[in-house]
Amino acid sequence: MKKTVVAAILGLAAFTAGAAEHQVKMLNTGKDGAMVFEPSFLKVAKGDSVKFVKVDPSHNSAAVIVPAGASEWKGKMDEEITVKLDKEGVYVYVCDPHKVMAMAGVIQVGKPVNLAEAKKQSAELAKGFVMNKDRLAKALDQVK
Repeated sequence: MKKTVVAAILGLAAFTAGAAEHQVKMLNTGKDGAMVFEPSFLKVAKGDSVKFVKVDPSHNSAAVIVPAGASEWKGKMDEEITVKLDKEGVYVYVCDPHKVMAMAGVIQVGKPVNLAEAKKQSAELAKGFVMNKDRLAKALDQVK
């Protein structure tokens, strides 16, 4: 009986240890300039979580492109949120008030099953940017 309980506990520990939490900072200024998520590109495993961390005020994180069947998210202004990513593919998110300044980022979860569609939709999104028009394309270029 004791071996079964220990094995069950170890199995649970192995299961929970497999998922990781990553962080993305919401910044007024970062290594890529003004109004940025840092990092702008993140590759994670299916089941991992991403926490959007408030460093500077007046930012949020909102999904604008997600793989089929995936859940979208929309954080409130100045809200730190954690998003669990259970579907493989490419996710594109923005800061609503700074979207025109290309405050956008990309998360790749496992295989980029929707990359072509994400690039197409991102090109349309980028048409509304008034600056840093290539920022989102550069993030998408890191998807492999």
